[in-house]
Amino acid sequence: MTDLSTHLEPTLSDSPAGIVAAPPIDTSDLIDIDSLLTAEEVALRASVRAFVDSTIRPNIAGWYENAVFPLEIVPEMARLGLLGMHLKGYGCPGRSAVEYGLAALELEAGDSGLRTFVSVQGSLAMSAIHKHGSEEQKNEWLPGMAAGEYIGCFGLTEPNSGSDPSSMTTFARRDGDDWVITGTKRWIGLAAVAQVAVIWAMTDDGVRGFVVPTETAGFTATVIGPKLSMRASIQCEIDLDNVRLPASAVLPKARGLSGPFACLNEARYGIIWGVMGAARDSYLTALAYAGERMQFDKPLAGYQLTQQKLVDMALEINKGTLLALHLGRLKDAGTLKPHQISIGKLGNTREAITICREARTVLGGNGITLDYSPLRHSNNLESVRTYEGTDEVHTLVIGNHITGIPAFR
Repeated sequence: MTDLSTHLEPTLSDSPAGIVAAPPIDTSDLIDIDSLLTAEEVALRASVRAFVDSTIRPNIAGWYENAVFPLEIVPEMARLGLLGMHLKGYGCPGRSAVEYGLAALELEAGDSGLRTFVSVQGSLAMSAIHKHGSEEQKNEWLPGMAAGEYIGCFGLTEPNSGSDPSSMTTFARRDGDDWVITGTKRWIGLAAVAQVAVIWAMTDDGVRGFVVPTETAGFTATVIGPKLSMRASIQCEIDLDNVRLPASAVLPKARGLSGPFACLNEARYGIIWGVMGAARDSYLTALAYAGERMQFDKPLAGYQLTQQKLVDMALEINKGTLLALHLGRLKDAGTLKPHQISIGKLGNTREAITICREARTVLGGNGITLDYSPLRHSNNLESVRTYEGTDEVHTLVIGNHITGIPAFR
């Protein structure tokens, strides 16, 4: 296992145009959602927001333009308790689902790629080991992952197997007491910098999960690029060339696709909150700009068409955040259902993209530069819209729940 410090990138502190915008003042809570939060939840949100304002906002334009994922901020994320924060035991923070959601919202107000890191690390890789792993696997990996000493990735998607993971061709065969895995995974976040991968493969006994140290012979991760979205993030293709593992590498409690799906629902839950952060930041950026930008002798904010845009954005942000909070309370109560997660992921992501695009129009031509966040957020959300279930997949999950008729095939 290699130490994270060997992968650190230099810090980029200058935006491309030399402009670092101050964080917009948050006036987006029109219905007093804050009154529904506990003091502990508000304090957690404040700490993550301060981290975003001090560390992410001054640097994100440069990281995005130069396609740099800032690994140097991982130790601070760990110190804030953001890695595997909803998991209990094994050195994990053990925070509530609502606290995790609030953290995701604040992180994605900075950038979707950095919220995605927390999601891949905690909701996918760590969650897979926590939910399905042996005690030995949990003790070996989870404390170091929670501390930011090890990074994990989650290998499910393949070049020709996205929405239909049952068609995966990666195969794990028995060879004596060992397993030998051969295949290819694609669009795997963090794989090139990870120390451990959770790999899902078909076997003679159905889909199984494997804990794979990335230094294992035959494991190769190649960064995918160039990208028009999620540029301050890392997505990879993994080649598994006769990767030999001991019997102890199998996740003993995961059999069939229910194993990875349980982890995907954890990640989808975080998205429900996170996209509202991107939407809120875009709205507040447009609001601040409209108040200062003078046209025809008065600010843009004084025109009816601009006010309608701002009102429509604010309405959807309030509805989406309230939905996220309700689903979070259900999750903390242990009653959250899969179709409810799909409602949140589909509805909030779709509305967030619309908000970010509309916010860009308020900025005019200036909105296509990295001096302002809405178009960057919009581009990122095209990826968020696709991963952890496309619009079409979540529509069919909800449709199945409503009609009782599965329409996936």
